[in-house]
Amino acid sequence: MKESDPPNRSPVDLSEQGLTGLKRIYWNQTTARLYEAALRRHESVLAHGGPLVVRTGGFTGRSPGDKYLVEEDLSRDHIWWGPENKAYSEERFEELHRRMALHLRGKDVFVQDCWCGADPDYRMSVRVITEYAWHNLFVRNMFIKATDQELAVHDPEFVIIDCPGFHASPRHDELNSDVFILVNFTKKLVLIAGTEYAGEMKKSAFSAMNYYLPFRDVMPMHCSANVGPDGDVALFFGLSGTGKTTLSADASRTLIGDDEHGWSSNGVFNFEGGCYAKVIRLSREAEPEIYDTTEMFGSVLENVVIDPVSRKVNLDDDTYTENTRAAYPISHIPNASPTGNAGHPKNIIFLTADAFGVLPPVSKLTPEQAMYHFISGYTAKVAGTERGITEPQATFSACFGAPFMPQHPKVYAKLLGQKIADHSVDCWLINTGWTGGPYGVGERMKIGYTRAMVHAALDGSLGDSEFTEDPIFGIAVPLNCPNVPDEVLIPRNTWSDGSAYDEQARKLADMFSENFEQFAEVASENIKAAGPVAIIS
Repeated sequence: MKESDPPNRSPVDLSEQGLTGLKRIYWNQTTARLYEAALRRHESVLAHGGPLVVRTGGFTGRSPGDKYLVEEDLSRDHIWWGPENKAYSEERFEELHRRMALHLRGKDVFVQDCWCGADPDYRMSVRVITEYAWHNLFVRNMFIKATDQELAVHDPEFVIIDCPGFHASPRHDELNSDVFILVNFTKKLVLIAGTEYAGEMKKSAFSAMNYYLPFRDVMPMHCSANVGPDGDVALFFGLSGTGKTTLSADASRTLIGDDEHGWSSNGVFNFEGGCYAKVIRLSREAEPEIYDTTEMFGSVLENVVIDPVSRKVNLDDDTYTENTRAAYPISHIPNASPTGNAGHPKNIIFLTADAFGVLPPVSKLTPEQAMYHFISGYTAKVAGTERGITEPQATFSACFGAPFMPQHPKVYAKLLGQKIADHSVDCWLINTGWTGGPYGVGERMKIGYTRAMVHAALDGSLGDSEFTEDPIFGIAVPLNCPNVPDEVLIPRNTWSDGSAYDEQARKLADMFSENFEQFAEVASENIKAAGPVAIIS
């Protein structure tokens, strides 16, 4: 039997978004309908077990150099302008909007009306218009689905137009390349063009929440979150590749979300309805919950290699990129929260992938040290997450997410500090990076050890350990931890050459101090004093 084309179910047109003369508007299509459209349009292939496999062309990660914030009167004074938040003119934005609309005339588009934010008190209604069917499926997975009753009255507060087939003229449009991600907070509109990497859509909505929520005394966070059987909530801050998704997907705890959350007077709530996990070299033994999603209907696998005959996925193959991804509904995780809401955190964990192999694998932070490390946001960018990154590179990203934080880090730091104090939260720094030496010499910390440290921190047993103060970084390092060899806990002991460790530690401490100079005027004396101690070269 021949299946009919998906129906045009649009209740209204898209003229309010500047789009007219469209061929067909596929409105809030189901997952199955979007599968059919993506396959019919040759945007994807079907893999063994049911996931949809797609390629993202030359863009297998975000393009931070191509993201701009529109400079206009209402938001100008609230933006932390600089390398992360580059200004773009209103006039150029309007021109590109008109040209994108012309590009889409006579073409089909796909629309999802959805929510960003699981807490009804703070959620944002979103409309995402995509040129590709599989991008619309990505949106359906990653955002929170609206009910039929909500769809009937859905009025979008924020709109994203995603158009990979349209390319800018860099010289004429005053852009870095023919790709752009333009965010206009006053018009509440994002334009994305020239890139097939779907992650730009989710991060654009995240940037919007990061801009709007602080005005309502809500802390937006680049973190994963889970909750234990006794209601104890844990937050895991960190950049991509540090382990947010892996460590929060714990069979013994309920997953709230893997990447983006808010912390309000009600507690913690997920921004998203799905997960976007790195899957390169994923194993069923180490990460069974995430592994299983790569064989499920509804999952979208980006740049994953599959066998052309059996259509089975090969998660070990990095032919296309190290940044292979799976985008799936959070309901694919068996122990996921059905509401995306939970209480106030008991523990906060800052994750870093230290490419120098210097930081301890786990340490306890004072509130002042927590604020210092939150503002610093030290980690290593890992291969594939951004264009041009082929091996880990040391970086400092304020709030563990500077590319997505439109306001000054002091805004987010103040909110976090208040909430840590109000709820007596314990804070930890966990290094998921290298041990026994720097990248190229040492090895990545074993995931089993890291999980054991996290469990010990969350169940309270790590707090019963004897601690020693790191002589350079001043943080409290436990001398023992259940299921972790004692020698692993003191990084200098894992190096064959102690003097080489000392040199690397001094180098990293100097980098911390140099980076923090930009925040010296806004940080308190107690926070500034919580950094590395004076270095004797």
